[in-house]
Amino acid sequence: MARIYAIIAALVVALALVGIWVFTLFGGSSDQFAQCRIGQVAGGSAQIGGPFTLLDETGKEVTDKDIITEPSLLYFGYTFCPDVCPLDTSRNAEATDLLLENGTKITPVFISIDPQRDTPQVVGEFADNLHERMIGLTGSPEQVKAASQAYRTYYKAHPADDEYYLVDHSTFSYLVLPEHGFVEFFKREISAEQMAETIQCFVDNS
Repeated sequence: MARIYAIIAALVVALALVGIWVFTLFGGSSDQFAQCRIGQVAGGSAQIGGPFTLLDETGKEVTDKDIITEPSLLYFGYTFCPDVCPLDTSRNAEATDLLLENGTKITPVFISIDPQRDTPQVVGEFADNLHERMIGLTGSPEQVKAASQAYRTYYKAHPADDEYYLVDHSTFSYLVLPEHGFVEFFKREISAEQMAETIQCFVDNS
């Protein structure tokens, strides 16, 4: 009798495990972008992103709703940055071109974290030189801080002893979809090809 109970118990456990496997495989995840993700955000992607109000290259006040009208790639940096920002934003521009070749349009966005030097005209010229689709944004110190906090970025200016002071800052690029908000971030080591492939996956599944 004990042996029969043991066999039954084993069958129950096996069926339970099969059920868990089937549920995981076919319906266990409610994340429609699970197959696209390459990064993980503690607490989930809802922890990053949100509304912001900044100034465009003409000095006009714009919001996130005005800017993010199609898949957008946001980067927080500054135009006086000697090395990191030019490399990162050039990579983002290259990914934009790779996607355009496949018929997928995205908007690369450059948000300055150095409002003291980066006037609307300065960020506008910086963005235009990198890519015709890139939008340059700046703002008051308060506006910039609010946008940075929404995307959980870090920046800190060195003492402004001269006009060439540096600004320490985080270097992630953020993929934002109009219908979903923030969905993915890209580290510096991600290539333009990897970035374009990942963005395409998100677009195809949105």
